[in-house]
Amino acid sequence: MLAVLAVLAAAVLFGTTGTSQALGPEGTTPLSIGVMRLVVGGTVLAAIGFTLARRRIRRHPNPLPTRRAIALMAVTGVCLAAYQPLFFLGTARGGVAVGTVIALGSAPVIAGLLEWALTRRLPSATWMVATVLATAGVVVLGVGGAAGGAGGTDPLGLVGSVGAGASFAVFANAQRRLMDAGWDPFTVAGAMGAWSAGVAVLALPFVDVSWVLGPAGLVMTLWLGIATIAVAYTLFTWGLERLTAATAATLTLAEPLTASILGIAVLGERLSGLAVAGLGILATGLVLLAWGSRRPRDPAPYALEG
Repeated sequence: MLAVLAVLAAAVLFGTTGTSQALGPEGTTPLSIGVMRLVVGGTVLAAIGFTLARRRIRRHPNPLPTRRAIALMAVTGVCLAAYQPLFFLGTARGGVAVGTVIALGSAPVIAGLLEWALTRRLPSATWMVATVLATAGVVVLGVGGAAGGAGGTDPLGLVGSVGAGASFAVFANAQRRLMDAGWDPFTVAGAMGAWSAGVAVLALPFVDVSWVLGPAGLVMTLWLGIATIAVAYTLFTWGLERLTAATAATLTLAEPLTASILGIAVLGERLSGLAVAGLGILATGLVLLAWGSRRPRDPAPYALEG
């Protein structure tokens, strides 16, 4: 149950992203926000992850690095880096509510399909029912938000949001494979932070980040980096050690739930009756999944050769 709570806590932190962006300075772009978020967040995540891993290394030694393991660690960082501009592109072009809904709604489905392809085992019946409920709630929430003027359908925004969902699903499965092969979750989190920060630093000369010099820009960057990357992904990866990638991805649907609540409480947004119904359906799916995840997951080891 602690693993479920850890992933839910991470999702709540993820859910503050849209509100933070809305309260941030003018002159930002999806790419510039994503780059600065990762430069700060990826660096701090690497520091936290490797520090915590060092404390556990004697009790839980990592296996010897292999080419496959190093490649998977690189995949986690690259996918986390790709998620940032894709997510912000989706919210910028399709609206915060609709963009978040599509990104987070697609992630559990893609994660479940990837997990099935890798393990040849179907997800549990509880996961299927809970994911259908939660995804349906997300869709209803998105339709209700769009109907209330929160955003519309934009082809480029749709590509960005689905791409963000796919990026999340891929790095969650890559992390799950590394941990099933014996890698400490904090080592995995630290490697993801280091790789993603490295990608962001390479992109830094090509984006305008002058907005970060102002108070609002600095506060937004620190919150997005430390809270929604470093702390959130440390919690997410620790919880993922005890859950399947598909279950963890579904639990992150608490993000649009959090974003909607913050939109009402902080930004003064109003939800239609349809959107409120979507929140209820989404919450029901998350409660069902959390209840069904009380028992330890069955081991599903992956072979990392090479």
